[in-house]
Amino acid sequence: MSTISARRGFFRSAMSALIEARQREASRYVSGVLLGFDDETLKAHGYDREELKKAAISR
Repeated sequence: MSTISARRGFFRSAMSALIEARQREASRYVSGVLLGFDDETLKAHGYDREELKKAAISR
């Protein structure tokens, strides 16, 4: 592997890790905001409170 492709691989994997971390952060944030709605609203839009609680904590 050449130096250029090794460097490109490093930056590509670093960016992928950064993007994945930000996606998890956004998912936790959205789950937390959705938990602020009442059960009727959540159910009307296809969400389950227990699943949102798990998602807000586990990710």
